[in-house]
Amino acid sequence: MAENNDQELATRVSSSEVMQQIADQNRTFWGGSADLSSSNKTYLKDQGDFTDLTPQGSNVFYGVREFAMAAITNGILLHGNSRAFASTFFIFSDYMKPAIRLAALQKLASIFIFSHDSLAVGEDGPTHQPVEQLETLRATPGIDVYRPADQNETLAAWKAIAKTTNCPTALVTSRQKLPVLRETKDAPVERGAYVVSPGKKDLPDAILIASGSELHLALEAKRELEKEGYDLSVVSMPSMEAFQRQSEEYQASVLPKQVVNRLSIEMASSLAWGRYTGIFGKNLAVDAFGKSGKANDVIDDYGFNLAHISRMVKKMIDENKNLQIVK
Repeated sequence: MAENNDQELATRVSSSEVMQQIADQNRTFWGGSADLSSSNKTYLKDQGDFTDLTPQGSNVFYGVREFAMAAITNGILLHGNSRAFASTFFIFSDYMKPAIRLAALQKLASIFIFSHDSLAVGEDGPTHQPVEQLETLRATPGIDVYRPADQNETLAAWKAIAKTTNCPTALVTSRQKLPVLRETKDAPVERGAYVVSPGKKDLPDAILIASGSELHLALEAKRELEKEGYDLSVVSMPSMEAFQRQSEEYQASVLPKQVVNRLSIEMASSLAWGRYTGIFGKNLAVDAFGKSGKANDVIDDYGFNLAHISRMVKKMIDENKNLQIVK
């Protein structure tokens, strides 16, 4: 566990706290879940339920109808004067894909909230462990995907969502508790990626890039490798789409071109990460279906632990030590 965490909180719970505050101050913020609001943590307390007798209620009970739920959310946005959300487990985003695509095509500011975002689903097994879902959404033009690392980044992601008016947003949250990191306070999540822990040198020996629940693991790995004399920078990348909109100068300040030793750390498909790690970098990812077992055992089995990350970084640095990098 990180040495600097003040508390632990699942990002689905952090998101719920923000949503309650939004709903308390904005009666036009409403939505619902496909029978999973207690797990997604998206029920808006004290806001009433939407029924034919209480149309002023803010909570919609969609039942197990993921596609219809997403389509209705788009319809609410098309009607105007409201900001609506839909929520379910991340694995079930597959059922919503046509409606999500149409939201992107129509430039609707629909909000899609997905919890249970990784192998940490554990005992639910490979049928419920999302592996390709992040890449599916990232490959869809015109949608912003945010995977926050902790409470601080979750709040910042919601601030970015509140300002979004011309595209849908997917907010991807964790089931498991995560440390609230001091490094992420006032994090510029709206820029998509940022240096959460810089190296001591202008050009560190390697860069660790992580999103979501893997960020605290990257920070721990940096501290361990520093004890052995390695100089590392850690980058948080909650949104690839937002990062791609930044200037070349900003992108280069986060990921200097001269530093080719880059390791991405994310419990999902590696497909999109080559853009940031390059041909000399490495990706700690999940390019196979998950496994059934206790969450921590599954996570460890796929190499998301300090020992494996340390080995990968050392091997990468050694393999690339003779490269001639043009500045």
